[in-house]
Amino acid sequence: MARKLAVIGAGLMGSGIAQVSAQAGWDVVLHDVTDAALTRGASGIRASYEKFVSKGKLDASDAEAALARITTSTELGAVADADIVVEAVFEKIEIKQEIFRSLDKVVKEEAVLASNTSAIPITKIAAVTSRPEQVVGTHFFSPVPMMQLCELVRGYKTSDETLATAREFAEGIGKTCIVVNRDVAGFVTTRLISALAVEAAKLYESGVASAEDIDVACQLGFGHAMGPLATIDMTGIDILLHATSNIYAETQDEKFAPPELMRRMVDAGDIGRKSGQGFYKH
Repeated sequence: MARKLAVIGAGLMGSGIAQVSAQAGWDVVLHDVTDAALTRGASGIRASYEKFVSKGKLDASDAEAALARITTSTELGAVADADIVVEAVFEKIEIKQEIFRSLDKVVKEEAVLASNTSAIPITKIAAVTSRPEQVVGTHFFSPVPMMQLCELVRGYKTSDETLATAREFAEGIGKTCIVVNRDVAGFVTTRLISALAVEAAKLYESGVASAEDIDVACQLGFGHAMGPLATIDMTGIDILLHATSNIYAETQDEKFAPPELMRRMVDAGDIGRKSGQGFYKH
């Protein structure tokens, strides 16, 4: 099996994918456009490994070996010999398409190109390349080292071979996969959480119940580990706003239309844990 992985984007998702892949034995090149982003990503990976070591879940020697398998670069040419490339940048189709156009010119012919998108149709990303049959969705969950699921998404032209390679990769780094056979906006998981989260935000917006009570209802009534509003705060209200807006634009289904409150919270910068304020104070 292929052993050279490139990850485009050194944020929380990209660095997490790089971390678990290196730990599983892959040689990883982590790419971003600035040295500062790469330094942050690499520091986050080291800190995460150290946490696992301190808890006795990873040997220190294995952590050091995994770190040694990760290189960083601001040059896209550094990913040219990768067998699999996973793009993990901001959820904006124009940005992703530009990256895939560039990757198509740089990486070797047989390479598989994957996107970590949570809502953008894979077919739209694949269409800007000369190899749409080699483009697939690999939707990991945050935080990647802790979350077991990977949603594999087949674009309109994704080949069986590409899907099999993506599954082998994801399962090889310890993930359990589900397959989305039809490339609908939001796939399976984002459609489900978006419908619940949007309705929870609407209930809160209209004063039906407090954020705490809505979340407790889902935790104790449905057995959810975390309520929808706490989940939105963790992932980022801005991220969910982009995801639901993408799904709504594709489907025109009102259940995915983000409420005005979410838009205003994002306008004001109250986007959840990362800003210190969302539906809860952090």
